[in-house]
Amino acid sequence: MKKMLHALLDQVELPRVFRYTQSFPDECLDDIPATLARAWAACPAAKAVRPGMRVALSVGSRGIAELPVLVAAIAARVRACGAEPFVVPAMGSHGGATAEGQKALLAGLGVTESSAGCPILSSMETVEVGRLDNGMSVRMDRLAQEADGIIVFNRVKPHNAFRAANESGLVKMLAIGLGKQAGADQCHRLGFGQIGRLIREMAIMKIERCPVLLGIGVVENAYEHPHTLFVAGPEEIMARDAEALLLARSLMPSLPCAQLDLLLVDRIGKEFSGGGMDGNITGRYSTPYISGGPEITKIVVFDVTEASHGNANGVGLADVITEALAAHYDKASVYANGLTSRVTASVRLPMAMPDERTALLAGFKVCCASNPALPRFLRIPDTLHLDRGYASEALLPELGALGRVKILSGPEPMRFGTGGGLEDPWW
Repeated sequence: MKKMLHALLDQVELPRVFRYTQSFPDECLDDIPATLARAWAACPAAKAVRPGMRVALSVGSRGIAELPVLVAAIAARVRACGAEPFVVPAMGSHGGATAEGQKALLAGLGVTESSAGCPILSSMETVEVGRLDNGMSVRMDRLAQEADGIIVFNRVKPHNAFRAANESGLVKMLAIGLGKQAGADQCHRLGFGQIGRLIREMAIMKIERCPVLLGIGVVENAYEHPHTLFVAGPEEIMARDAEALLLARSLMPSLPCAQLDLLLVDRIGKEFSGGGMDGNITGRYSTPYISGGPEITKIVVFDVTEASHGNANGVGLADVITEALAAHYDKASVYANGLTSRVTASVRLPMAMPDERTALLAGFKVCCASNPALPRFLRIPDTLHLDRGYASEALLPELGALGRVKILSGPEPMRFGTGGGLEDPWW
């Protein structure tokens, strides 16, 4: 293996790179508890949270900015009303589709009983609240359904596998997150081509038949800072979620250039995107129901985050990875996601190279750059943090002409340690 790789990659040249930052609008919330208190007071439906009630609060698997602070603030508001909150992990099939795995995933995101100030009750049991016209079962987390009330909480942002009026947000949380694995399996049964319609139909039925009290949504800016927070009554959830999606789309960050020979993503993970790496950023999607974005010939990924607990969903959208990533790939977690969502492209394992240097050499070998001596190359930490990165020398004039980009240092050669690891990770 080593001899073969040496023979095939020995003549590949690596470009010199420079460090850059790019700036985006950074309007954000300064005081989350105070903002929540104002939004809560302005929502007439919040009066439905009454003393003595047991109220379930949905918390998903995404790495939402200030998630522990947000969860604690919502739980505190519920307690201030004299009610008793508890957190329900609401993440479909994530966390290996087990109660223990979902609670552990929340802990990895910083949400514990201590941080939230309330119990976390995790179960994969669901109850059927009805059936759609096509006979599809609509499922709800049993613990949430048996509570006196449910607060649906989630971040609102564009999805990376479908387009609809409601994508990732409160509506999807109602339909899939709170449906646990059984509900997610039903919702994905017809594939992503129908999911936009199905999550709306399921969410509407749950609003009508389940004790949904409030929806609380948060929208982030390009720096992963909370930009907007809203509290909506049950009858407002669908519309407010759709409005928030438009805002979220306008605030998304982007790569500083739209055409690349090679993109290096240091890490993928659930805290960055449900798909591991966001196709809205890379232009690589796991389904045919969405298109657009940058034109990137090949993608290299180095690893998956520890917080993902081996769920390397999204790795299949890369062309080259490292053996370290392959070793961290947990089949149970990834396959649970792929089988539930009916999406197989994102769970496949690409070529796995022995180290980061070899992975990069392979990436440059197969990207077929029109000018191999000056390839168009970017390196980013992940698809969520795009305010900094490395770029190849060929992009220096292009990025230098952008007002939002600042060149910090270089160009200079990439440096590797004795084990083939790429040194100088800025992040």
